[in-house]
Amino acid sequence: MEGGNSPNLQLQQLPLATAAVSVQPHTDSFSYKENLIGALLAIFGHLVISIALNLQKYSHIRLAGSKDPRAYFKTKTWWCGLFLLVLGELGVFSSYAFAPLSLIVPLSAVSVIASAIIGIIFIKEKWKPKDFLRRYVLSFVGCGLAIVGTYLLITFGPNSHEKMTGENITRHLVSWPFLLYMLVEIIIFCLLLYFYKERNANYIVVILLLVALLGSMTAVTVKAVAGMIVVSIQGNLQLDYPIFYIMLVCMIATAIFQATFLAQASQLYDSSQIASTSYILSTTVAITAGATFYLDFTGEDVLHICMFALGCLIAFLGVFLITRNRKKPVPFEPYISMDAMPGMQNMHDKGIAVQPDLKASFSYGALENNDNMPEIYTPATLPIVQEQHGSKGVSAPPYRVLEHSKKE
Repeated sequence: MEGGNSPNLQLQQLPLATAAVSVQPHTDSFSYKENLIGALLAIFGHLVISIALNLQKYSHIRLAGSKDPRAYFKTKTWWCGLFLLVLGELGVFSSYAFAPLSLIVPLSAVSVIASAIIGIIFIKEKWKPKDFLRRYVLSFVGCGLAIVGTYLLITFGPNSHEKMTGENITRHLVSWPFLLYMLVEIIIFCLLLYFYKERNANYIVVILLLVALLGSMTAVTVKAVAGMIVVSIQGNLQLDYPIFYIMLVCMIATAIFQATFLAQASQLYDSSQIASTSYILSTTVAITAGATFYLDFTGEDVLHICMFALGCLIAFLGVFLITRNRKKPVPFEPYISMDAMPGMQNMHDKGIAVQPDLKASFSYGALENNDNMPEIYTPATLPIVQEQHGSKGVSAPPYRVLEHSKKE
């Protein structure tokens, strides 16, 4: 009985299985199409943002090198850069409504690639081919690695999609994985803020970790706000939900505090170090937040997750190589060093340095604390002895200060 009924059962269950399989490719193609739209919008936005920032920088440099008395905001170049900046930010903002958060965040490497290419194209110095390749070989390798990493991110990115309605966002907000993640993030943020403010731990990792933690919340709220706006445009109004305005306020607040800490980091460290470190930390924390809040990697197989992680690592390495190759600014010394003058030798008489070397940590003419300097660099004190009449046995000082009376 069982052997005779089993073929019939298999034949009866086969149409159901084939029907379930036939629906899956359609949803996959639709979700991949949304992923592609979101990725293209993000790439376009980051490219336009990079061009806009370089235009505004060019406007400042041109005014600084000319006798034009106008302010920078009165030039057409600066306003063109501002317009492109707003357009690029709108492109990145809208991309969050189509693709998963974990896919959009790593694509900010495109702005680093574009900045490196723009810097090479618009360089004013003339290089020989060998010198040019030697100078920018790391930039070329970094751009290639970043492009490969971006391709892997788009190809093997997460494929989870759901409508950003008020009910879905509220359900994600009160889920226990996200509440646990928020508890851990708040504890880490408070500890980092304590060490940064109270213990003066002005390390670049500490400051940029604060930026990354705030940026992860900014990315979560941006996706929620952008998704609810797109759903409202499609006909299902979501702007009457209180969660929309809660997410909007959190987005603005975290973006402001994030910009504040980033400005403080820019005053202490070089922009190339900030760019690479901030990209790596912010991307890692934001992907973790997206995987916890929106469950981006639910249903993904191990191969796609590993290839996506490999794409992130390759993009990290590419951005690191691009920013490492940037030329560090040389501080200007507003004084003339005697040993730097042509034809002048360093004055070392009997081991006593009258003029310190240029390579030494002591800078002649600069206002620096020299308490910890070795004795060889401390200035000599010449004794001033007044002439004493009638003391013939006293030896003569190195030089004398003669006091002339009014009678003379």
